[in-house]
Amino acid sequence: MSPRTGVFTQDLKPGNASPRRSPPINLNHYATKKSVAESMLDVALFVSNATQLKAVLEQGPSSHHYTTLVTLISMSLLLQVVIGILLMVIARLNLNEVEKQWRLNQLNNAATALVFITVVINVFITAFGAHKTGFLAARTSRTPL
Repeated sequence: MSPRTGVFTQDLKPGNASPRRSPPINLNHYATKKSVAESMLDVALFVSNATQLKAVLEQGPSSHHYTTLVTLISMSLLLQVVIGILLMVIARLNLNEVEKQWRLNQLNNAATALVFITVVINVFITAFGAHKTGFLAARTSRTPL
């Protein structure tokens, strides 16, 4: 088998009457690896949102956009928990069983939609600024002379 193409080289020889086909891809194994990768990204975003929520709560209700940020970050965290559970369900189902493929497709579509909503929410969290950084943080943390 050629390492670059994944095709058996004897299949490409002219005059080969019965070429062997490469073994089929195990779709279940592929889907499981994809779900694990998505779960790892979800954990990273979850930790980031938890840190942002901590920063907003430490600033207190008097900070600008406090209620909006707490609501958005909480919604994002909740959606991420739902997505994580959904991905665990998807990873446990066998994609090679034809009768489960329709259900897996629906679950995958739902997970994709929830991930999109979570991304949009996190864009708004970033836009409203969950914590002070850079020039503004240095400027507001100094005591007046």
